Amino acid sequence: MLVIPAIDLKDGACVRLRQGLMEDSTVFSDDPLAMAARWVEAGARRLHLVDLNGAFEGEPVNGEPVERIAAAYPELPIQIGGGIRSLETIEHYVNAGVSFVVLGTKAVKEPEFVAEACAAFPGKVIVGLDARAGLVATDGWAEVSEVKATDLARRFEGDGVSAIVYTDIARDGMMQGVNVEATLEMARAANIPVIASGGITNLEDIRALAAVSSEGIVGAITGRAIYEGTLDLQEAQRLSDEVAS
Repeated sequence: MLVIPAIDLKDGACVRLRQGLMEDSTVFSDDPLAMAARWVEAGARRLHLVDLNGAFEGEPVNGEPVERIAAAYPELPIQIGGGIRSLETIEHYVNAGVSFVVLGTKAVKEPEFVAEACAAFPGKVIVGLDARAGLVATDGWAEVSEVKATDLARRFEGDGVSAIVYTDIARDGMMQGVNVEATLEMARAANIPVIASGGITNLEDIRALAAVSSEGIVGAITGRAIYEGTLDLQEAQRLSDEVAS
């Protein structure tokens, strides 16, 4: 199970939000490339980038720092989400060297687009399902639907999706621990690998996820915990490797 550092981009800076609220952000660096370097040096095997402005605008806003990071680390798998709502945007990111694109709002509102994207860019598409109390949220988490996240996941089973990034919004950025039960439910609901996100705070969260990783949990995204120092990335990856082996 990979421990994946998150680099959330807002107005060109590296920030973290609490529960997805743009007005509740903490700036950790004004140099996303330097932040990427920090995590690569700590042993990151993949990076998770989010264009927060893009998620709200519906189109890429922070594409330039994403491209710089991809160019600097051509061998490192990088996934980017936020504002990706067309095949043209996917193509642009893939051509820039990004390994995976994360479809969120577009996947929920137009699920047929996922199959189209997977056909056009095989192995490059991840679906991001963000949920509050099990119900899918969209548009930078501003809207909560009536659709169950697990039901939607099953919808994508035959499309060729590489993974599902499952985020429990209530836990995200709150340092309250990961929702292992909900993540496990998602992993069991559909035959698609799951990357956990939201609430990962310390080594115990990594241990708990790694212990059930054989159920289909292939990664854990961490943000605020590694920025504030409650989780050491190198130690977390080592523990994950030990527990999951």
